[in-house]
Amino acid sequence: MTKTVALVVAAGRGTRMSGDVPKQYRMLAGQSVLRRTLSSFASHPKIDRVIPVIHRDDTPDFAAASAGLAVEPPVYGGDTRQASVLNGLEHLARSPAPARVLIHDGARPFVTVKMIDDILEALSDADAVIPVLDVHDTLKRSDAGIVSDTVDRSGLVRAQTPQGFGFPGILEAHRELAGKALTDDAAVAEAHGMTVTTVPGLEENIKITRDEDLERASFWLQASNETRVGSGFDVHRFEPGASVRLGGIDIPHEQGLAGHSDADVALHALTDALLGALGDGDIGSHFPPSDPQWRGADSALFLQHAHNMLVGCGGTLTHADLTIICEAPKIGPHRDAIRTRIADILGISSERISVKATTTEGLGFTGRSEGIAAQATVTISVSTR
Repeated sequence: MTKTVALVVAAGRGTRMSGDVPKQYRMLAGQSVLRRTLSSFASHPKIDRVIPVIHRDDTPDFAAASAGLAVEPPVYGGDTRQASVLNGLEHLARSPAPARVLIHDGARPFVTVKMIDDILEALSDADAVIPVLDVHDTLKRSDAGIVSDTVDRSGLVRAQTPQGFGFPGILEAHRELAGKALTDDAAVAEAHGMTVTTVPGLEENIKITRDEDLERASFWLQASNETRVGSGFDVHRFEPGASVRLGGIDIPHEQGLAGHSDADVALHALTDALLGALGDGDIGSHFPPSDPQWRGADSALFLQHAHNMLVGCGGTLTHADLTIICEAPKIGPHRDAIRTRIADILGISSERISVKATTTEGLGFTGRSEGIAAQATVTISVSTR
């Protein structure tokens, strides 16, 4: 039985922002807001499934934002956020129902691993858990620009998402209160009689609502990040075959490459470079060659995993530089296709990907056409908070 599902609600129109692009698809430091949000859940080890809820008109934008991420096909939302959440919950009810669900705003891209962990831990002893922040400012009630009252702020908190619930309870609550004008899922739970517990929220866990929020998010990313560089190197020998897999594409050749997975030496080098920049081992420690489940696996899975780890800690891939070392096949005719495929796997612009090829002038094992080597260097930006 699935234990935990993340329901990411991203069907809104974002009418309080300028332009025609919904806020969840606006770019933030090279990636869409929604991709950053989805990656945080897709890379979390305690989240079993990620279900996006989107607007039907956004299907092409969603496909681009979610490319390569371990998320399920989207559910289409309703006319209100509450209706969209109910659509998502009903979708879950028709499949093996989870024990618990985290409901999160798609326009909150800075949810952290610790916040998810804290909510799940508290949810083990509660029906509903939400992250909250204290109110520090003095509150006033204003009517037409005139202050009419000072509001006592004692006991007041600001609610954030993700909000965690036992699945049967929140499904029943949303069914009962469908059509009611309630501002968040905790309000639905409260109206249904559920007890809502709190955990500390994060100031950085902002919801992108207005243009200035996007500017603040971009500034926060730049101000709190440091630049790191990682390198990777990999080698695979030739074996009988009719093509080689390089950079995620198949290139005709009179031999293939030997390896436990698909032996994509280029993607292996890139994966190791990303893991090195993160200081988190190498490809073998994450995908042991002794594990039969990775036999023949598409190496795009390995690269996506490393990139999801980066995004999950609030990081960004700034640039990747890949060099393929071999006498044959000729890489030049396939260079653009490799760049495009790697960019698709990572969900970034191909302008951030460099692919080069060289030979060793007949020297060494590559010069003797015994195999192919690849080396990669990546530059990432990661949060120091």
